Amino acid sequence: MIKKIVRNFAKNEILPYASLIDREGRIPNEILKKLALMNFFGLVIPQKYGGAGLDTISYAICIDEISKACASTGVTVCVHNSVAAYPIYLFGTEAQKRKFLVPMAKGKKLGAFALTEPNAGSDAANVQTNAVLDGDEWVINGTKIFITNGS
Repeated sequence: MIKKIVRNFAKNEILPYASLIDREGRIPNEILKKLALMNFFGLVIPQKYGGAGLDTISYAICIDEISKACASTGVTVCVHNSVAAYPIYLFGTEAQKRKFLVPMAKGKKLGAFALTEPNAGSDAANVQTNAVLDGDEWVINGTKIFITNGS
């Protein structure tokens, strides 16, 4: 059932914009809003924090169907859920979960991924960006390029 719902949504709401997304290198705000309304930004986030709380198989089906319509949109939804939201759920404090997961599930905040650096490429073992605790705050020093969901 979930496959049919997501497939129809992707076919009707995402596919018509796929070539535009590829040409412009960005997903139109109206598509992002529709994804948020369908709770695609909360796929892996538990219902307690406003998400759908899907199991892994259902999540994979959603990403697969969205990606069939537009791979770029599939990557955006996948990075937001898998790389940004899920680690906060697994390792964040309760306060962090409430602060970040609730708006992320609603699509009010979009998670990003910043691995690639000018001198290291995507070789995680050679990244130079670091974080240093300065009193009560963390200071991040470094340079990133090609940030997924960065704009």
